[in-house]
Amino acid sequence: MQSVGRALDLLESLAELGGEAGISELAARTTLPYGTIHRLLRTLLARGYVRQESDRRYALGGALVRLGGVAQGMVGEWAQPYLTRLVELSGETANLAVLEGDFIVYVAQVPSPRRLRMFAEVGRRVLPHSTAVGKVLLAARPDEEVVALIDRTGTPRRTTNTITGRAAMLAALDRVRTEGYALDLGEEELGVHCLAVPVHDGDRVVAAMSVSGPADRIDALDRAELAGGMRKIADEFGTELAPRANPDRSP
Repeated sequence: MQSVGRALDLLESLAELGGEAGISELAARTTLPYGTIHRLLRTLLARGYVRQESDRRYALGGALVRLGGVAQGMVGEWAQPYLTRLVELSGETANLAVLEGDFIVYVAQVPSPRRLRMFAEVGRRVLPHSTAVGKVLLAARPDEEVVALIDRTGTPRRTTNTITGRAAMLAALDRVRTEGYALDLGEEELGVHCLAVPVHDGDRVVAAMSVSGPADRIDALDRAELAGGMRKIADEFGTELAPRANPDRSP
């Protein structure tokens, strides 16, 4: 069981480091001995869950794509009743998104019943800095990880409202941490506003839920009240996702 846990620590660390890292980075991240890391990586390499690059750094492998695709589909199905409640709460389209490497991926959606409504195509990948879900997920990471991501991707201007630059983005994420929710005020698409909250899996933020709609309708809502109702729903969904001890197995 200890080896399984350590192997998962390595995979999660690779994901948190942008999908690629050297042995020293993995050792610093996991505090595992170098010999243990080498042994685990050999097994993961043989099964295709990691690969070794030409510069001898390690990256997440193709075998994870199949597992990830199936898992995302299942999480999207589990999220449907919770997203439906977000639609009932706000009257607007509800979305579930996760951070994959340097990108936000929309994994589920329930559309608003209104004739004029917003759509974010399931499977769509966007950079996180210009979206409410992206800010929520970045705000859950240490600033050094955020800076490393921004240095890799930049903060390209999507609209005239997009927050660009490292300092401005870090300040925006501090506001998210203080307020407990994030806003996209026409930063990804003019005329579309969004509000997002985190989904916690125990101590971790593993996803974000948002509602999106025309700017005038979103702006007419009480943000604090809406965010509070959304957090309650997101917390219930997070409880469903959280790891559970096997009652049939002794510690």
